[in-house]
Amino acid sequence: MRGSNTTATTSRKDNRPSPLVNRKGIVVHNADILTVEIEPASIDLIVTSPPYGVDVKYAAFDDALPYDEYLRFTTKWLTRCRSFLRPDGRMCLNLPLDKNKGGQQSVYADVVQIAKEAGWSYFSTIVWNEQNISRRTAWGSWLSASAPYVIAPVEVIVLLYKGSWEKKSRGTSDITREEFIAWTNGMWTFGGESRSVGHPAPFPLELPRRCLKMFSYVGDTVLDPFAGSGTTLLACLATGRRGIGVEISSQYCELISKRLTGAHILERRLDKFVEPLDKGDQSVVSSDDQRIKSPGS
Repeated sequence: MRGSNTTATTSRKDNRPSPLVNRKGIVVHNADILTVEIEPASIDLIVTSPPYGVDVKYAAFDDALPYDEYLRFTTKWLTRCRSFLRPDGRMCLNLPLDKNKGGQQSVYADVVQIAKEAGWSYFSTIVWNEQNISRRTAWGSWLSASAPYVIAPVEVIVLLYKGSWEKKSRGTSDITREEFIAWTNGMWTFGGESRSVGHPAPFPLELPRRCLKMFSYVGDTVLDPFAGSGTTLLACLATGRRGIGVEISSQYCELISKRLTGAHILERRLDKFVEPLDKGDQSVVSSDDQRIKSPGS
């Protein structure tokens, strides 16, 4: 359907719409990660930054859940995503160390414990220094031991795996000697992303780019269950990985479609490494209730 003004569709035996796929091997589901259909044991790597439960104003998600409800939701999505991974699959999970909105909570520690209870194995943690200390305004009891606030200007990237940390299959690595030496140091320092991309909590391209090159091979299939503004998928285009994004908001799916369409300067010609997921379908986004066409289609 390349070049057509109509949106390509495919059919399945259960009469539900199939994903629309672009020729570079990127799929975006406008759906909920708790109900979306993804083939079990088909994913090599998950790279994601889920909602933090700090009342960020997302388009289609309540980020002000009580903490116990937030943790129950975390249990559900972690359990489901584990089923999507291959036996030697991994996850890079970007989280805050803690939060203080609605009361002090040890988000990182609690989510890691939940992941273990859901069957995940823990490997290590990378500390991401965002260098945003200049934006700090909360001090607690100023110049007093009464109730001072301690705020760490960092986030973490938790490395989890399903069955085996060592990848059983071998592929093409594209990480350089200099990158490998620098990135195996578990303190990564680079700035955050501007909200000008059209999403309230985007992470920078550098974060998924490093994760993809460190923990997957060229041509591997990568999932972001909270695709947001599509940064993980852009990193897939830039590094020659196949990408699957799940995003509950149709508004953000439109944003992803626009960013993917405008990302030709990043592409390493993914079709050089893998076959398109559907050779006859050039669209970008799928939805259970609507089809979002690529700009200019």
